[in-house]
Amino acid sequence: MVKKKLSNVIKARKKAAQKRPAPTTPRRSKNNLSLYSNLAHKRKTKKDQEARKRAEYLASLPKNPFLRALYRLHPKRFWGYWFSKRGFFMMLKITGVTILVIAIGVFALFAYFRRELDAISPGQLARRVQTTVSRYYDRNGILLWEDRGIGNYRIVVEHDEIAEVMRQAIIAVEDRDFFNHRGVSPMALVRAFLNNLQSEDVQGGSTLTQQLVKQVFMYDEAHHRGGFEGYLRKIREIILAIEIERMYSKEQILTLYLNESPFGGRRNGVESAARTYFGISASELNLPQAALLAAIPNNPAVLDPYNVPNNHLLIARQHRVLDDMVIAGFITRDEAEEAKAYPILDTIRPESDQFEGVKAPHFVLEVRRQLEEEFGIRTIRQGGLTIYTTLDWGVQYIAQAAVYHGSHRLHIIGADNIAHVSIDNDTGQVLSMVGSVDFHRPGFGANNAATSPLEPGSAIKSIVGYAGLFEQRQGINFGPGSNLRDENIDHIYCRGAPAPCTVQNATRQTFGDISIRNSLAMSLNRPAVLATYIVGIDESLRIARELGAHSYCMDNPHPGLAMAIGGGCAVTPADLTNAYASLARNGVYKPQAFVLEVTNSDGEVLKAWEDTPGVQVINPQAAFLVTDILADRAARSRMFANPEGFTIPGVWTATKTGTTDNGRGQAKDSWMMTYSATISSGVWAGVHDGGPLTRDGHAVVAGVTAYFMEHVHHRILGPSGRWYQGQQIPRPEGIQHISLGGVTDLWPSWMNQNNTGVSRISMVFDSISRRKATECTPDSARVEVEVMRFIDPVTNEERFVADGWYPDEYEDIHICGDTAAPSASISINSSFVVVAASPGASHRPLRNYTVTLNGTVIGTGTFGTTTLTFVHGLTSGDSYTITVRLTDSLGHESTTSISGTL
Repeated sequence: MVKKKLSNVIKARKKAAQKRPAPTTPRRSKNNLSLYSNLAHKRKTKKDQEARKRAEYLASLPKNPFLRALYRLHPKRFWGYWFSKRGFFMMLKITGVTILVIAIGVFALFAYFRRELDAISPGQLARRVQTTVSRYYDRNGILLWEDRGIGNYRIVVEHDEIAEVMRQAIIAVEDRDFFNHRGVSPMALVRAFLNNLQSEDVQGGSTLTQQLVKQVFMYDEAHHRGGFEGYLRKIREIILAIEIERMYSKEQILTLYLNESPFGGRRNGVESAARTYFGISASELNLPQAALLAAIPNNPAVLDPYNVPNNHLLIARQHRVLDDMVIAGFITRDEAEEAKAYPILDTIRPESDQFEGVKAPHFVLEVRRQLEEEFGIRTIRQGGLTIYTTLDWGVQYIAQAAVYHGSHRLHIIGADNIAHVSIDNDTGQVLSMVGSVDFHRPGFGANNAATSPLEPGSAIKSIVGYAGLFEQRQGINFGPGSNLRDENIDHIYCRGAPAPCTVQNATRQTFGDISIRNSLAMSLNRPAVLATYIVGIDESLRIARELGAHSYCMDNPHPGLAMAIGGGCAVTPADLTNAYASLARNGVYKPQAFVLEVTNSDGEVLKAWEDTPGVQVINPQAAFLVTDILADRAARSRMFANPEGFTIPGVWTATKTGTTDNGRGQAKDSWMMTYSATISSGVWAGVHDGGPLTRDGHAVVAGVTAYFMEHVHHRILGPSGRWYQGQQIPRPEGIQHISLGGVTDLWPSWMNQNNTGVSRISMVFDSISRRKATECTPDSARVEVEVMRFIDPVTNEERFVADGWYPDEYEDIHICGDTAAPSASISINSSFVVVAASPGASHRPLRNYTVTLNGTVIGTGTFGTTTLTFVHGLTSGDSYTITVRLTDSLGHESTTSISGTL
């Protein structure tokens, strides 16, 4: 039963399945298989037929490859192929492949040169075409020099700073279609080709834009005109020209071109050419001038106006420019002919060197040297810098006039050169610099003596030795009133030096005990050496260099005490002047400054001066004490009677002179260092090659100093408010005006009776010899004198100073036991007293007498005769007492008296 039911279910399911729709996947039929088979068969049949025809064609050709090639090139067969269907499709294939290859090549070239496209982007190309001239200005914006370097140079100007006629001239002759093309002009290429066939005057087919590319990017590759490199350069040129045209306006491109193009010699850019050849700016060019300049870039080496043998070619080219301007419609034929008739070559300025018109040449060249040292020669020489210097042209003008004034005195001392430097005391800025009597003087004029190492002689004394001597120290301290004995000090000066060796004062005089004030003011050598000896050579040298005399003794690694008086060591006048400016700042050092600001062609500030508080090298009081001595006219008058240079009308100044010796007793130069409260001045005069002077003296440097200091204060510094009449350097706090050791002077605050090393004691002297008395000195010749006692700073021995007395020596003119004395006889009559004097037993000359009548002196003096007569004025009956006191030449004394009634 169950099996039957199961069988029925299975049958029912089969019937249901038969009623369902057929599957969606189509079944292949015999017709479909036949269609695919027919298509494949047809293709195979066609290929077989083409292969059979190809084989039959090849079988009909000659077997020899050469003959086969000739057979194919038969015109009938050749043209038959290319005008056939097969040839047409082959042509399409070749054309397509060629276009594809070219496109890939152009893309590859653009990709290769893409690295240079950034260089021609807006702003970048203009940076390549920039002024290569560096301009130096004074502090007030006065142009001192345009440094064009030693190579080609360029002065860039804006579009509106170029005359329109100049723009028209260059377009007419170089690229008449300039405003119509987009960087490359096929018409220009064709026109150049036809022109070159018909004329010897070769004309290029490059546009102005292409020429700009060549000048800026391919100057060093321009000689590659053929071969692969030449084609590659040309492609690169075209690509960059197209890109420039896309990025820049026509006006910008034309301006860049005119600023970049070579115009003969070292001159690049139309502005450089206009200034050089005509002495005007590019905006002032007229038609003949513009046409002449437009002619030059075609062949600048040949058409350089200074290339006189080829001037006829230049004029021919100028006429060509004028004709092209007529064709372009810029000018009329009459204007062109008038311009041709103009004698343009007669207006060309003479060729000159790079220093033409330079103001303060020694100064600006020193500035350039310093900038090259700081930034590198390449950076500075490539130009495009704007340099504002510290120089004040008004001050410089007066300095130059002062040197010119002094040059007329050079014959007095047999010199031939002068240098001068001035420095602003407050800032250390150099306000003027004159390096020689004439920058253009053959042989040595261009050499800058102001920055040359020279032996300073006594001009260094204030800086070396004395500046450090007044500093506070342990033990004995010094001030202007302290004593430094002027005596023979060869035992310390010549220590270790080969004979002969000695140190003396310039006058060969010896002044003995003398104050520091007087010894420095009189410029004595031996006290200056002692000052350096006390301070120490190394310490004195350190102070001098830190005050500003950096170059002092750099040429002598082992200086001796001679450095105290400027011997064996050199310093530049500029450095020494700044050291004196440090004294004017009461011991504060500030570096010399020559530059206020340096900017590059992009306006970027490369260097800017900033004031600093400076460095306090020595105590302000010590510096001021040196200044006070150098300003002391009374102290210096003992040695320098002529006030020229030392005394400036209405101007307080401190001054130190110097003279150097050539080692053979001959002076070789002269110095004068002077400073006021505002400005410091240093003047040097001598022979440019170091030869001796014919006469010692300060006539030249004094004249220069006097002229400069008077005029710069009254004409520049006063009116500008930087100085007022009578202005002095302020006295630092602590300076004392007191008496120490019996000397009244200025003393630093740390000086007192205990650290001067000086005390006052009494000594008995012989009044005759003025030396110390002995037991043999008679009482009549003894005198008590107060003397100054001090410890010698060199020997540490006890020393004594008494003005006019000799405390280190004993008298030897008296003999013990010698009591012989002069005698006198006295007589009186109605009118006269008569005295008869006699030397007595000693037979020594009589020296003095004194006669009194009733206690009143009626006669005194020295003996001229032994019989003395005096009117007594008594009347009859008057009483009298007459006393006569006699002294002989050794001070022995006798007294004789008589009394009575007349």
